Amino acid sequence: MKKLHRITVGPLGVNCYVMGDLETRQAVVFDPGAEFGRLQELLKKEGYTPIAVLLTHAHFDHIGALPELSKQYDIPVWCAEGDRELYGSPENGMPPWYPAVKGLPALSQERCDFGYRLIATPGHTPGGVSYYFPEEGIVLTGDTLFAGAVGRTDFPGGDEGQLKSSIKEKLFTLPPTTKVYPGHGFPTTIGTEKMDPYFA
Repeated sequence: MKKLHRITVGPLGVNCYVMGDLETRQAVVFDPGAEFGRLQELLKKEGYTPIAVLLTHAHFDHIGALPELSKQYDIPVWCAEGDRELYGSPENGMPPWYPAVKGLPALSQERCDFGYRLIATPGHTPGGVSYYFPEEGIVLTGDTLFAGAVGRTDFPGGDEGQLKSSIKEKLFTLPPTTKVYPGHGFPTTIGTEKMDPYFA
């Protein structure tokens, strides 16, 4: 049995998620955007041993705590091939307000298996992905799908048509009761978002 924890971090309010196995006490961290201390506090409080970091995409606001996290725990970090160039790019920031993240760890070629199904959901970024946990009825959508909104596509590599297709053809095939945990904002469900006129 697994339990999902959410910490909203950083000036842009990124949702960092920790999925913990209640039997093994192992955990996977998703999108550690900032405030490593709070993440570490949660891991200690729950008695979790982190075994990997998985990214929904490689924008700066979702990877800001990676240097500290990697230094502390020395665990593999994975993101999809389509975002690997973005991950290491010096332009991966929002200057002059938010500089690119420095000191990032090298990406792993091996992706941790933790009971999820990987769903390619490009559009916000070329390598955007979602993580569906069928037993828990949960999908982590990053900046692809939000409660009442979709991800921006005006950043380099964004594609509105591709994003819409990712949502309609992939995410909306999940059971309507599936709980959506997005990269920003509050949870929703697949059934609720399918009713949005934008997808008609």
